Amino acid sequence: MTITRLDVGTRMSSIVIHNNTVYLCGQVAKDKFSAIETQTTTMLEEVDALLAQAGSNREHILSATIYLKDMGDYDAMNQVWDQWIPRGHAPARACVQAAIAEPEYLVEISVIAAQVS
Repeated sequence: MTITRLDVGTRMSSIVIHNNTVYLCGQVAKDKFSAIETQTTTMLEEVDALLAQAGSNREHILSATIYLKDMGDYDAMNQVWDQWIPRGHAPARACVQAAIAEPEYLVEISVIAAQVS
């Protein structure tokens, strides 16, 4: 069994790959002081970059869990999400309200994706 970990830190790895499955957790915005739309956009840009590094892309996302600080941001976040996810490739998805480690962050995402063959 092979497990590949990329960008390994003390608490987490940015990417974990096992059995051609890519795991990304704890992705947040580049600017934690921006509005929900900008935070969602830059968070998803980071997901794109990490998926590319792992040999995958947004068309191969199997599952996504989105954490919102405030469910009042649900519609605004979804406007960005709906433009980002390719039509016909929507993953299984959950969206929950949660306390995020740093209070300035409004949104966080965990993604599971298949590697591209």
